[in-house]
Amino acid sequence: MFDARLRPLIDPPLNRLGRLIAAGGIGPNAVTLTGFALGMAAAVAIAFGANVAGFLLIALNRVADGLDGAVARATRKTDVGGYLDISLDFFFYAAIPLAFAIQDPVTNALAASALLASFYANGTAFLAFAIMAEKNGLKTDAQGAKSLYYLGGLAEGAETIALFLLMALFPAWFPVLAWGFAGICFLSAGARVMIGVRALKQTPRVDTHRP
Repeated sequence: MFDARLRPLIDPPLNRLGRLIAAGGIGPNAVTLTGFALGMAAAVAIAFGANVAGFLLIALNRVADGLDGAVARATRKTDVGGYLDISLDFFFYAAIPLAFAIQDPVTNALAASALLASFYANGTAFLAFAIMAEKNGLKTDAQGAKSLYYLGGLAEGAETIALFLLMALFPAWFPVLAWGFAGICFLSAGARVMIGVRALKQTPRVDTHRP
């Protein structure tokens, strides 16, 4: 919900730093992989109860996630980079709730399962529309320069990261936060499906069977 509003604030400093990193010979995929390693380290830390370390590693993961795109814009954007970025982002989003379930299965497992199910629903609506948008030539830069077109929603990157950081700071709140955000994600997924259907119905049809 806030991603598009935050873009004008965070993109200029990220782009400046991205140009410096690119000038040092570091490519965007290296930044993506470094961020992924930090995210997995955050999940391991949380699973073992080191929540403060998890908080710091989540924050560093998200900085890297913003920087890889900035480095790509300073060098050359590629389909491989975009694919790697979105795939590893989803791995990270799944790892953090799982880590809390491992940390305290009795208290957290059911709430973590609900949250992961809501992520699955939201991610499906997100990626399925991106495929159809690419097929129909739909473009947008509302969420910044991205490798794919996706619909905004109630639950986007900024909200999810805020949630993860709150969970790391206040692990006892995990069940309440997880159940609440799962409800928001399910609503967001439903809204994305309805908006996506409407948008695709309004797209001019191309007859691909004409000789």
